[in-house]
Amino acid sequence: MSDRPTRPDPAADPSADPAADEERSAAGAPDPTLPAVILVRPREDGNVGAAARAMANMGLSELILVEPAVELGVLGHAFAKGADHVIAAMVRLPSLAAAAAPFHRLVGTTSVRERTSSRHILRPRELPPVLAADPPGSRTALVFGPEVSGLNNEELSLCEPLVNVPCDPVQPTLNLAQSVLILTYELYLARIEGGAAVPATAVEEHFEPARLDQVEGFFGQATELLRRVRFARDDTFGSVLRELRRLAGRAGLSAREVTLLRGICRRVEYQLDRLDELRGADAEAGDA
Repeated sequence: MSDRPTRPDPAADPSADPAADEERSAAGAPDPTLPAVILVRPREDGNVGAAARAMANMGLSELILVEPAVELGVLGHAFAKGADHVIAAMVRLPSLAAAAAPFHRLVGTTSVRERTSSRHILRPRELPPVLAADPPGSRTALVFGPEVSGLNNEELSLCEPLVNVPCDPVQPTLNLAQSVLILTYELYLARIEGGAAVPATAVEEHFEPARLDQVEGFFGQATELLRRVRFARDDTFGSVLRELRRLAGRAGLSAREVTLLRGICRRVEYQLDRLDELRGADAEAGDA
């Protein structure tokens, strides 16, 4: 049995997921001004428990597991000492896209520079000022990949920025819970010291940031449109989409901007439909 019930993937529907909101409320809704932690396909229950304890140490309580994720056993609960409230509120979801839905930003973690050589990678201490510059009300989640492989390319493309914890070359990788502790410590330190604040004038007064499910809804529509105009000519199409997702992440789209982009896509789709109808009529006239 899972520690928390699995809920459906809202990425299948770009609208908000009311069941998800109800489940979060029933679990004791966490403070939306604090970051959540998403563990993608964790394999060791001790790591999940230790990550939960690290979160509790740093004042965080919203933990999301992306399936397939290990069930918490005796070891996991033992390592989560003092973090029972984090484990009790933990949610399991079928994909990173589903977990990302209510958030405006995903911060990805990586230890493999070869796969991310074209992207600027932050150190943990550089992260708080970046998040402090987000519009008020922006929700953030810190994303950690599986212990062995880390996040894959598709998952990394959903994240902006990426963070790497520098380590000695002799032992360059950290335990999952260590990574959680280091990132959440830097954010906690910035909160209690107030050193990452930015002037309120840095953000538009009525700016409503787009949630990631809204952005993904646009990308689903744009992807089909690009296929329709035969832009997807070869196997580079996937990497092009990842680049576009990173561009959207850097741009920090507003909800209104996403609505505008989707409206443009609908208009283009309408014109393509009209062209198809005209071609069909011309073909019928030629046959006659």
